[in-house]
Amino acid sequence: MIVVTGGAGFIGSAVVWKLNQQGHNNIIIVDELGSDEKWKNLVGLNFVDFIHKDKFIKQIEEGNKYFIDAIIHLGANSSTTEKDAGHLLTNNYQYTKILAKYSLKNKARFIYASSAATYGDGSLGFDDDESNCLKLRPLNMYGYSKSLFDSWALNENAFSSIVGLKYFNVYGPNEYHKGDMRSVVHKAYEQIRDTGKVKLFKSMNKNYKDGEQLRDFIYVKDAIDMTLHFLTHRDKNGLFNVGSGKARTWNDLVNAIFKTMNKPVEIEYIDLPVHLQKKYQYHTEANINKIKNSGFTNDLFPLESGVEDYVKYYLIPEKHLAE
Repeated sequence: MIVVTGGAGFIGSAVVWKLNQQGHNNIIIVDELGSDEKWKNLVGLNFVDFIHKDKFIKQIEEGNKYFIDAIIHLGANSSTTEKDAGHLLTNNYQYTKILAKYSLKNKARFIYASSAATYGDGSLGFDDDESNCLKLRPLNMYGYSKSLFDSWALNENAFSSIVGLKYFNVYGPNEYHKGDMRSVVHKAYEQIRDTGKVKLFKSMNKNYKDGEQLRDFIYVKDAIDMTLHFLTHRDKNGLFNVGSGKARTWNDLVNAIFKTMNKPVEIEYIDLPVHLQKKYQYHTEANINKIKNSGFTNDLFPLESGVEDYVKYYLIPEKHLAE
């Protein structure tokens, strides 16, 4: 049995889709659906049960035994603007710790989502060496909740047996329900479709021109391949970056969208909101040497190809991965 927490969410549902393609149907999805459109990500997926995240963690704490071979823990509050620190500590840190302890005790494979948000402003680099965990200074509470578990795992020597994945800027189908936390690809597509232009933040850093701020964008199909690499390579453990390994500008990103939509490029640069000014990252770029050295050899989608695949085959026809 494979448990995928957050299995109705963006990356989680994509992981279940890929597992189905690989012939795995013996899957439990753990999540909460709420009142948004996240349930649509489940349509077409094959799994044996759906369990609410609160019920599942209670069962784990009470010692109820599942025949669990692996837990892919992707469930979390991923809002980088969430201000309820207590909620984030309970939902992102304590929940992960309980599942990790269960997995270690019962010899189940444990793969969990950390985040590139743990790197903060990037001044300490983007190397996924576990020994750096205690040095990093995240810029928001979400990043801190992820960093806190990374640090716990380091102190408990858990990285000798578990895998943490630091996802960079993931975009792709099945993110439709995420509201303001959707990728810029999805937001920009809608803006271009509806108005013919896209809005990007102006730069407040003299070293970067407007729209030339840099991010490591990775297509979700590559992100899930990297994730499931560790389901089969069980001798590889530790922290690993999940990114393209190449920083690109916001201008590059939206230009690729305009091109795929056959629209003339029209960009409006707007002021960076005050509440983001001290938390804004101007450059992220994953060092992916470590995951390559672990045996991951897949070719990754170049930015333009990933955007084209997403826009042409999912956004325009309004399709989910499993459709």
